[in-house]
Amino acid sequence: MTVDDARPWGYTWRSSQRFIIATATTSLFSECFLFGFVVPILPYMLETRLALDPSQTQNLTTTLLTLYGAVSLVSAPFIAHFADKTPSRKGPLLLALAACASGTVLVACAPAVWVLMAGQILQSLASASVWIVAFATLVDNVDERSKGKVTATAMSFVSMGIFAGPMVSGFLLQLLGYWPAWSAALLLLALDFLARLLMIETPSPRERQPPAAEQAQEQAQERAPLLPEPEHEADDPNPAPAPPRGFYKIMLTNPQILASLFNTLALSMIIAAFDTTLPLHVRDAFGWGSLPVGLIFFGLQIPTIALGPAVGLLRDRIGLRYPTTLACAAMAPLLWLLALPGAHGVPTDQTGKGIYIAALAGIGLCMAFTRGAGTFQMMAVVHVLEREDPNLFGPYGGNSRLSGLSELPFNIGMMVGPLLSGSFSEFLGYYWSCVVLAVVAGAVAGTSWVYLTAEGVQVREVEGEV
Repeated sequence: MTVDDARPWGYTWRSSQRFIIATATTSLFSECFLFGFVVPILPYMLETRLALDPSQTQNLTTTLLTLYGAVSLVSAPFIAHFADKTPSRKGPLLLALAACASGTVLVACAPAVWVLMAGQILQSLASASVWIVAFATLVDNVDERSKGKVTATAMSFVSMGIFAGPMVSGFLLQLLGYWPAWSAALLLLALDFLARLLMIETPSPRERQPPAAEQAQEQAQERAPLLPEPEHEADDPNPAPAPPRGFYKIMLTNPQILASLFNTLALSMIIAAFDTTLPLHVRDAFGWGSLPVGLIFFGLQIPTIALGPAVGLLRDRIGLRYPTTLACAAMAPLLWLLALPGAHGVPTDQTGKGIYIAALAGIGLCMAFTRGAGTFQMMAVVHVLEREDPNLFGPYGGNSRLSGLSELPFNIGMMVGPLLSGSFSEFLGYYWSCVVLAVVAGAVAGTSWVYLTAEGVQVREVEGEV
């Protein structure tokens, strides 16, 4: 029997880097899709299925979504820690998917509020696991040359999931009914499960080599003489490598990592602030209803979806500093411009509407160049550290903990952003709320210039030839 005969069906494409990356990206898409999927259905569930008073809908909706984010925030570091202790990504992916499907069914069938909350908790735990393990799978299988392209493309699919989830559920609920709407979520989970079953993991470079301690010990034994010699510990040319150090201690004392976390936190706060303040402002200022608001949010996502691969290629070629810094610096005055209609004598007529739409278009374009920048820099730092010391974060690396760490500031920003922007808008007005966001964008531009120094492939190649 030949080696090819012993391999399972479709081994070549099932174990290919492209298929594994596509499977991980699909998982990221499905996690974001399911997060927003329930939002348009919640009022129907609470008021029709559970027969609650409509006056409780807003409060319960806020409670359920906050609970989802809080559970994900608390559980992510623990999930990432244990995920890095396992040599395989496929098993945890399948387990997370099973938990996600169970949580989805529990939410859809909930006969009481407490069951709905239990389903949200299970779904949140499963979604955090999906994100962490899927992102770690992505990082495991991306090489240095295509790091920017792959991560930016993945962020495009994440943006598509965030937008498509509520759009699909609202559309199906209105046209086909409650259970046909949930069938779309279950179908996506089934396809995701099938892709993960088909995926065949290939050993990473880390797994192909023996651990550093064993390798040093084997080399020392091969060179040892037949008769023992007196020990000279100080002259040992092959000392045993140091034990793995604490991942979070190393990360949180690195200024580039701290700047990356701030970048992710600040930009997620800006995104969440739009969700909180924009619908009410455009209704009061311009008289726009739900359809124009939906088109606005769609327009904000289009540049990220359309330009994701191109932005990734740009990062791979020239590095991270210039695109991120320039985009954040441009976003600051655009956020201020967004607040002008209705303030300082600027009218809210066609001129004001034109200014507002132009500012939004510019902000959407800037977001395409800033989204995922913090994660890109963190990946670069971890790759450099593990290249210098492969045993630094343990035998299976630290990619799962990297994923959990990158998700942490995003979740905090999505929770804190609405609170801060809503408070500023209520007590100081929409103008000063946008001014605060502009200051935050300017601060991100400054830290990006100083600390987001991940270089492009061409720069590294030139330096290597010198």
